[in-house]
Amino acid sequence: MPQPFARPCTAVGQAVPSARPASSRRAGLTPFLLCGVLGLLLLPLAASAAQGADREFDPEWVLRAERTEYRESASSAEVMEWLEQAAAVHPRLHLTGMGYSNEGRVIPLLVAGPVADPSPEAVRRASRTEGLPVIYLQANIHAGEVAGKEALLRLVRELALELRPGLLDDLILLIGPNYNPDGNERIDLRNRPRQHGPVGGMGTRTNAQGLDLNRDQMKLDAPEARSLAQLMTDYDPHMVVDLHTTNGTRIAYHLTYAPGLHPATPSAIDTLVRDDLLPATTEGVLGRYGWHMWHYGNVFSRGGVEAWWTFDHRPRFVTNYVGIRNRLAVLSEAYSYATFEDRILATERFVDEILGWSRVNGDRIREVVEVEDRRDLRGERIPLRAGFPDEPVLHPILLGEVDEEFHPWTGEVMLRRRDVVHEQTMPAFVHFVGTEYETAPDAYLIPPHLTSVVERLRAHGIRMEQGWDGSLPALEGFRIRERVVAERVFQGRNEVTLVGEWEPVLPGDVPAVESLEQEPSQWWVVPMDQPLARLAFLLLEPRSDDGLTAWGLMDPWLDDGFPILRVVELR
Repeated sequence: MPQPFARPCTAVGQAVPSARPASSRRAGLTPFLLCGVLGLLLLPLAASAAQGADREFDPEWVLRAERTEYRESASSAEVMEWLEQAAAVHPRLHLTGMGYSNEGRVIPLLVAGPVADPSPEAVRRASRTEGLPVIYLQANIHAGEVAGKEALLRLVRELALELRPGLLDDLILLIGPNYNPDGNERIDLRNRPRQHGPVGGMGTRTNAQGLDLNRDQMKLDAPEARSLAQLMTDYDPHMVVDLHTTNGTRIAYHLTYAPGLHPATPSAIDTLVRDDLLPATTEGVLGRYGWHMWHYGNVFSRGGVEAWWTFDHRPRFVTNYVGIRNRLAVLSEAYSYATFEDRILATERFVDEILGWSRVNGDRIREVVEVEDRRDLRGERIPLRAGFPDEPVLHPILLGEVDEEFHPWTGEVMLRRRDVVHEQTMPAFVHFVGTEYETAPDAYLIPPHLTSVVERLRAHGIRMEQGWDGSLPALEGFRIRERVVAERVFQGRNEVTLVGEWEPVLPGDVPAVESLEQEPSQWWVVPMDQPLARLAFLLLEPRSDDGLTAWGLMDPWLDDGFPILRVVELR
């Protein structure tokens, strides 16, 4: 097994020359030519997905799912062996690790593209010099949802065997097919009940700690979540695609999706994903294969309104977290009651369309990210909490039907998608709006005894400086008027809601200011003129519905008042 973080990780990690001169970038193409180029670029990708399992491969390039007629899925050891094999045969594929699971398994990462080795430095350098976007493809965060894992392993095979011509000239891919390796090993025939296979069993939704990793991205209680935060900081991908499987409402869609849903996501990034990337992928899959895809949701009544409702805006979810880091994010949810084979194929086709669009729009992807990273948020009003808009959009929702089948080894019911479509127009709530706002300060001041808070900010990659200059500018302290602690434990913690407001403070007003006067060199300064200002804001604001306070991480200090101060007049 390769050692994670090795530089380089394989014997084939030699420098790879640029595939095209800088002068050949497509920034100057007209919209008409762009459409033509897009069509040409997508043809080989579409052909690859269309052939899928029909193509014959040598035995060493046949996945466990394929050779068992989709009864089984790859183990964590098999995933590593597959990636090692690919890296050994192709000079542009480099295997490393992005971190470790709770039980000490390597979380594998395959770096693919015109890079010299798998290091973050090599990836950032190639992205900058070649003008290429970096895209992180992640699967198996819920290890009972294994279609994304298999789809990415098929992508790796096609890259290794040179079946994706030109793809690695235009993109740098970070491929993480097994984000939850501990859960992947907890095979049980009864995991994911009613899902249509793999009938040989699949892993668990949670990691070895019993944590749902797609609820942990703000509090970072799991080593896997910390590994992802570290990847985002070190490799700095421009886009993240997170591959899942969904059940719920009986739908006709083979796959549903979502962009980053937090309303603090930069509007330019939200527009590019929601109004350009996702419609292009939807139309591409429908036009090539006749398969329907649309925004994730379920049909149910909320507040007396029966509608199509998406899931949640909070950045504890990976793709929402990616959005508030100023990056493009796409959630993919293959339909649970489609066959295992069709779920793999739907995911593969969806990813193909995203990659094809990204090849043509690489300059736009990089530009929108760079603009947002330079934006100064000081003085801007940012949503702390969110809800659905008052006025929904009416949209035709494609509902479906299922047949009941029996699991051959447990006798329990599985559901299988029927190929029927019932169109029903209804309200569709697929985005969120802010319901409570706060103005971003110039900086936050954190007292030195909040060591666990400082450590988590560091784990997220947020820039901090230790030492205040001793001056006392306009400061604010948060006055707590009410503190509500949830009775039930969720994800290992009792969630907390504070009611109160920021108000000006002067020397002697609160203990925190007195401490700042006595030991300014020990305090930590979190400036808000940095790329991760949105993330810092949502972590540190006491009224944020997914911040450190909300997760109970500030509880040890709240009896003496909220200990963090805000600088509101630094300039």
